[in-house]
Amino acid sequence: MTEEKQIKHALISVYHKDGLDDILTKLHNEGVKFLSTGGTKTFIESLGFPCAAVEDLTGYPSILGGRVKTLHPKVFGGILTRRDNESDIQQTAQYEIPEIDLVIVDLYPFEETVASGADEADIIEKIDIGGISLIRAAAKNYDDVVIVASKAQYEPFKLLLEDKGAITTLKERSWFAKEAFGVSSAYDTAIFNYFDREEQSAFRMAINQPKVMRYGENPHQKGIFYGKFDELFEQLHGKEISYNNLLDIDSALSLMNEFDEWTFAVLKHNNACGVASRPTILEAWKDALAGDPVSAFGGILVTNGVIDKDVAEEINKIFFEVIIAPDYTIDALNVLKQKKNRIILLLKNGELQTRQYRSLLNGVLVQDKDLSVQTAGDLEPMTNRTPDEREIEDLLFANKLVKHSKSNAITLVKNKQLCASGIGQTSRVDALKQAIEKAAAFHFDLNGAVMASDAFFPFPDCVEIADKAGIRAIIQPGGSVNDMLSVEYCNEHEMSMVKTGVRHFKH
Repeated sequence: MTEEKQIKHALISVYHKDGLDDILTKLHNEGVKFLSTGGTKTFIESLGFPCAAVEDLTGYPSILGGRVKTLHPKVFGGILTRRDNESDIQQTAQYEIPEIDLVIVDLYPFEETVASGADEADIIEKIDIGGISLIRAAAKNYDDVVIVASKAQYEPFKLLLEDKGAITTLKERSWFAKEAFGVSSAYDTAIFNYFDREEQSAFRMAINQPKVMRYGENPHQKGIFYGKFDELFEQLHGKEISYNNLLDIDSALSLMNEFDEWTFAVLKHNNACGVASRPTILEAWKDALAGDPVSAFGGILVTNGVIDKDVAEEINKIFFEVIIAPDYTIDALNVLKQKKNRIILLLKNGELQTRQYRSLLNGVLVQDKDLSVQTAGDLEPMTNRTPDEREIEDLLFANKLVKHSKSNAITLVKNKQLCASGIGQTSRVDALKQAIEKAAAFHFDLNGAVMASDAFFPFPDCVEIADKAGIRAIIQPGGSVNDMLSVEYCNEHEMSMVKTGVRHFKH
């Protein structure tokens, strides 16, 4: 078997024709003969290149509304014939089947059609049959055939033509075959998921945009991100984003999506260490930073408002890794870009997916994201004293924060500002004590503050500790068999407690 092969005949059947003209020109100049059908044939001829019709080769027209065009032994025999197999050569000669050395395919846009909201009949018609068969046949016979399976492979194939002309090596054909099977498997995955819908009868996911990280969570670990980061953000400045940056960015975006008021948040290791909602972004930043100016060092900053020069000059006073905002003024960017490694992200309007995936025990754990949002109407009073309007606002604010904090979690809030949180503790009592101690360290007066818990109180100890710290209102899911013990303590000490009925564990 000869490793290098000359491309003499090419079958081309594509949906997207952008970027194909340069390739066709180079192939034509190399003496390659074209074979095609329908719109692709018309496109090739519009460039001034001769193109044989598949219909003339097979003796059959395109039938069934275009569903059957290339599905014929004279097409697939030409692709699958093994050039070093004497029996194959004899049969192709007997049945007058020409060898096909190159197949270029771009499949019907099934995923795009589904995303457009098209009706089912249109979606079904975008399930490519001939194209996917051509891809698999050509990729299987990569010993002799080059397969360009999508528009994404146009550029590498064009570079190959520019470098070597219409000659390929086995290694190059093998690479294109690998890419082709990636295209076909992703395409079939999308179709399966469309039909499977909410049944979740099997786990199938295909993402074609790998990004190799500098390393994983630690320098000795390898890390790769598969996803469409650029659909969510535009990086305006800074160094390459790391594995840990991505974890923090995801947490920051999920948290900020909870807020409609102007809000600023500072995160560290996926948890908020400072959050505030205020009439202006500048005020929000100052009060978010006050929540924990120590942890803010090297943190992730996120806001839902425009960063102007005044805000930029204030936040430029500390070291931070990443800032995320929906917009920046030119003057603000000039300030923020003074640090060459600082990552500046412009938030786009892309939506986050609604499911979460975690690999464990040689398998994958799937769940719906915790998108439950509680409002004032969802709060059920449990005590004689009910929270006033300001306390309700703070309770809802605190509940949003505890939802995005590692369990066991407690958040303490006053005037829509995070005073402190206790996170990731094995005991809810320890989480509360951690929060109270931290609030004291940064000189917060907790008298009149509120407390949120991500899960119910099994005993009244947390309520008692909160009372002695000055906390007057509590929000929790409720549901403990000992709820009444906590309620009784609140009633005896003129505290208010409401329940939501929704637990917010985060592990």
